[in-house]
Amino acid sequence: MYCEFYGFKEKPFNITPNPRFIFLSKNHREAFAHLLYGIDNHAGFIELSGEVGTGKTTVLRALLSQLDDDSHRTALIFNPCISALELLRSINREFGIPAEGLSAAGLLDSLNRFLLTENAAGRTVVLVIDEAQNLEPGVLEQIRLISNLETETDKLIQIVLAGQPELGQLLSQPSLRQLSQRITVRYHLQPMDFEDTGAYIEHRLEIAGGWRAASFTAGAVKLIFRYAGGLPRLINIVCDRALLIGYTEESREISSRMAAAAIKEIKRGERSPAFVRRVRATGVAALIALIAAGIYAIPRDMPQKNNSSPPATAGISPDGPAASTLLDALRREHRQKTEMDSAVQAFNVLAKLWDVRPVKKYNSRNPLRELEQSATKRGLRLTVFNGSFEDLRRTDVPAVLEFSLPGLAGRRYLALTGVGNGRVFIAPPLKGHNFLTSAELESFWSGRAYLLWKNPLNIPSLAVPGTKGEGVNRLQQLLNGVGVYKGPMSGVFDRETIAAIKNFQAMRGIAADGRVGTQTLLLLYRAGNRFSFPGLEQKKGS
Repeated sequence: MYCEFYGFKEKPFNITPNPRFIFLSKNHREAFAHLLYGIDNHAGFIELSGEVGTGKTTVLRALLSQLDDDSHRTALIFNPCISALELLRSINREFGIPAEGLSAAGLLDSLNRFLLTENAAGRTVVLVIDEAQNLEPGVLEQIRLISNLETETDKLIQIVLAGQPELGQLLSQPSLRQLSQRITVRYHLQPMDFEDTGAYIEHRLEIAGGWRAASFTAGAVKLIFRYAGGLPRLINIVCDRALLIGYTEESREISSRMAAAAIKEIKRGERSPAFVRRVRATGVAALIALIAAGIYAIPRDMPQKNNSSPPATAGISPDGPAASTLLDALRREHRQKTEMDSAVQAFNVLAKLWDVRPVKKYNSRNPLRELEQSATKRGLRLTVFNGSFEDLRRTDVPAVLEFSLPGLAGRRYLALTGVGNGRVFIAPPLKGHNFLTSAELESFWSGRAYLLWKNPLNIPSLAVPGTKGEGVNRLQQLLNGVGVYKGPMSGVFDRETIAAIKNFQAMRGIAADGRVGTQTLLLLYRAGNRFSFPGLEQKKGS
């Protein structure tokens, strides 16, 4: 009704799911990091809880879209009100293995063979069960038995239990004590804060295409936050009603009076059974629609960090932009750029360092997908990094930095090109300076970056002992070349090879976990002196 008036291409605040509108708040990113950490470290059991409407579906969707098929096998169970036997059948169906006409023992046997095959291939199997608070204790016990499928050294399946706070109460029952004790990663998703609520509203207006024509005053956002409590689903309901009121009054600015009127109208009807059913049912529909969308999958094997909000202030460099004006400079630089423009500009800076052609045309609406596809076309790899600046510096490869700015919807990007003499070199420049201090950078950087790199020997990511292949043989030769491996070139990822990896990692000051990921490979290639890569330490003398 009001779309034409505001210039929207579609309604910005539908409560039915649309993957184009996804927004990850600080809390969503933190929950996402916990889930990835648990899966990457083979924790076995992971629990995600949160009130209705906090965005658990959003986090699960981000997780499943991030786990690519080359390294993971995933299954989603979103209707767990079933028996233990039917649960086994559903799991097997989701993984594409025999499920019909088998007993519980037969289903478990088929699942075990599948898990062993995937483990041997170096793939991690992930089972996600949503609305897990509805599971019967007997079904949860069956899930615990599934988690018993393991090798001598590793869990064969990673299980994510997601649900409302009642899930925690269910797991605290004495009969489920063994299962509860196996959950090593737990995260309770909190609602968005006031700052993220404002950013969320702006983000949805921009995606809908009418952010220039429609706006919410600060007073309106405060009232909406106070009523919705940071719950995305309730924010959508209020904002949709407020826009309708603005339309009837022919006002493109939503004032606090209009927001209050919208809240008053909603309060009149929110006790209606139809209203409650409509809001709650959206959670189930959301997961189906969002997962079906399958936005992107980027390989990521870097250490994850707890993505809390960055400090509000930064230090002041003697000759860089002052901290008090840094955010203003960033806003001025990026105000006229779309998220895609910003991402491609940063990518092209790195493309020049790698001596590959820049991106000139792009059609994708998803910056990360565009960067990944552009990297692949140029013989490069793109890997997600989450961690501290020190971790990133230690990796010693130029990167695309991701950040968000107050007052600008979506994300923006900068190229990190070098580090030296207390300076962090970036592009494009800010206020005529192409460098910041590390404190200035960390005052706005989200902790997420995208590494552009090459894998000239095509060595795979390795984590499972006993893995065999030519890639392992090439890894052993590389380890031998840097002086940490003296064993046979067997092509087997055995104890001796893993010990050499751990030794090298300890020497380089990174986590000595014996796994071969992007950071370890990059440092090995650089230590071997056989390949010439752009590095971050190239500007020490400038």
